[in-house]
Amino acid sequence: MRKTLMLIGAAALLTASGIAKAQSYVNQNQKLRMAEAAISQFYVDTVNESKLVEDAIRGMLEGLDPHSQYSNPEETRELNEPLAGNFSGIGISFNMNQDTLYVIQTISGGPSERVGILAGDRIIAVNDTVIAGVGMKNTEIMKKLRGPKGSDVNVKVRRQQGGAPETIDFTITRADIPIYSVEAAYMVDPKTGYIRVNRFAAETSKEVAKALADLKKQGMSQLILDLVDNGGGYLNAAVEMLGEFLEPRNLAVYTEGTNSTRQNHHTKPSGREPLFADGRLVVMANQYSASASEITSGAIQDWDRGLVVGRRTFGKGLVQRPIPFPDGSMIRLTVAHYYTPTGRDIQKPYTKGDQQSYQEDILDRFNNGELMHADSIKYVDSLKVETLKLHRPIYGGGGIYPDKFVPLDTTEFTKYYRNVVAKGLINRYVIKYVDEHRKEIKRQFKNDDAFVKGFNVTPEMLSLLDEYAKKEGIEYNAEEAKTSAPLFSMLLKALIGRDIYDNATYFKVYNLHDPIFIESLKLINSPEYDSLLSSGAKK
Repeated sequence: MRKTLMLIGAAALLTASGIAKAQSYVNQNQKLRMAEAAISQFYVDTVNESKLVEDAIRGMLEGLDPHSQYSNPEETRELNEPLAGNFSGIGISFNMNQDTLYVIQTISGGPSERVGILAGDRIIAVNDTVIAGVGMKNTEIMKKLRGPKGSDVNVKVRRQQGGAPETIDFTITRADIPIYSVEAAYMVDPKTGYIRVNRFAAETSKEVAKALADLKKQGMSQLILDLVDNGGGYLNAAVEMLGEFLEPRNLAVYTEGTNSTRQNHHTKPSGREPLFADGRLVVMANQYSASASEITSGAIQDWDRGLVVGRRTFGKGLVQRPIPFPDGSMIRLTVAHYYTPTGRDIQKPYTKGDQQSYQEDILDRFNNGELMHADSIKYVDSLKVETLKLHRPIYGGGGIYPDKFVPLDTTEFTKYYRNVVAKGLINRYVIKYVDEHRKEIKRQFKNDDAFVKGFNVTPEMLSLLDEYAKKEGIEYNAEEAKTSAPLFSMLLKALIGRDIYDNATYFKVYNLHDPIFIESLKLINSPEYDSLLSSGAKK
């Protein structure tokens, strides 16, 4: 009865235009159903009805914006898993080395560590199915290793321990495995902390809060927040994380669309003070920082809470609403735009239906010099606004423009380097090197700080990498090898450190070579930090 009255009430509120719109929807829906039925019943050849429907959905979405998309059940699971914060599996990180699964690390306290799997082990079979040397795809291997929590999986491991390799059978009980958003958190100097966030997921704000608390105990009074290459994730995760940097009840972002009323998202009090509402703050970002990364950097910039260093961000400011189907597939439909607290539209311009031009935008930025030269950045005066506290001039127009520009450095990038990396030779070399020197390195360097300071990639190591390249048919170029030697050395050291210690070690090495980090560290320790905040971004 209540439902009937609600329907009658809703019908009474319909305007003439509303009725016409509803009638048009019914007509078009019938038309679509009739077309599908006609094809499936009368077409000359057999058709896959499921694929027919999927293709129709994809076709409809392709004519809209670049971010509305359809995903089948398997794609939906893969999309949601990294953002959900965990999955059920055996708890290892691995590389494929010459068609063999090589264990880089076991997750601390996870199922594999509990049964005795070690870094350096090769998993050669899963449940009596050989996975080594048969050309199996990574996705297929992951399907075999993952499964329901509490279920068992049998693996056969090849282990090299000094003498001849031995084969060991293990039974591993799958469990929930956390997927971390904070890849690294460490003290760069006695007062500067560094936090690397790679995605905005369900547990991101909690991870960042823990990292902030730990770093403050170590004396942190200023922070570098690394969002380089962070493609985004959940809006709420960004808002919750901003609650640790901004005052409570500050506007973090708002969304609005033709069929979506404005929704304001404020930082919320959590029963305690924000962990880092004061102290110098620098956000690292580049052209691949998108979505929730732009919400975060935009709010910090708008509220004059800190400075953005790097290059203009991607410009992904469209809000997708997930619309699930009973079979597990899903549409992610764009329903609104993101706007920073000052009203800047984060979304870069696009033409409906023209996916190719949109995808080539980063290449266009490279070709027109924007990634290399600050004076090639185009600011639109009509999109200029002022920050909320210090009234600095900042600009909209697609993405977040940095307060301090850092050009893309390609001086060490060569065709030879590209070919070596593309063949996976660096990872292959590192796996072999770590296999042979793990105990020696851990004995010589008691922790990763000692490793970062004391370990050096030798000319002999680079020569051996060149030999690997020659065996793979890569033409050796002495001049290009010399040009790229610092880049090769950095990557070898970073990956060796990661495999022996942990993921943070990689960034401790990599950041010493990264121009955006180097500029961020210089700025946060310089009087220029205050002058940029008071006078505005340099153009």
